[in-house]
Amino acid sequence: MFVRMDHPSPAHPKTRVLFVCLGNICRSPLAEGVFRHLAEEAGLAHQFDIDSAGTGSWHVGEPPDARASLVASKHGITLESRGRQVTREDFQRFDYVIAMDRDNLRVLERMKAETGSDAVVALLRSFDPEADGDDVPDPYYGGSSGFEQVFQIIRKACRGLLEQLPKQTA
Repeated sequence: MFVRMDHPSPAHPKTRVLFVCLGNICRSPLAEGVFRHLAEEAGLAHQFDIDSAGTGSWHVGEPPDARASLVASKHGITLESRGRQVTREDFQRFDYVIAMDRDNLRVLERMKAETGSDAVVALLRSFDPEADGDDVPDPYYGGSSGFEQVFQIIRKACRGLLEQLPKQTA
């Protein structure tokens, strides 16, 4: 469930959003890149601090999967992040921690409870009113066409997320 927070505030002038999947080389870097691109198109990029991470550590320091970078590039988006693992500090740093699927959501909810954070933890697809499921499927073990499908799912949900997040009025 999405809960609107009162960010941005004078103490934190930007709304801080973290996208999280399992390894941080496919879905979450795509979501980070897509959301940044949509915010730029809307003239709102300066209002957000956007990042991505994974619940696992397998790909720390690696660039996004080549197939994710290729599909993003086809849509005019460059993926610049490097794989990293989500940390307890992320729950203090970010206002919104957005999971790609229910398995990662459960991990994030446990971490949030351990930190006492007031960050909103939610599924990305919860921001798409027309979603036909909760999870963004993991395209890692599939072919290139799976990455295009995942890109479309992510773009639609990121549009909904951007519409629902608080904006600066000044």
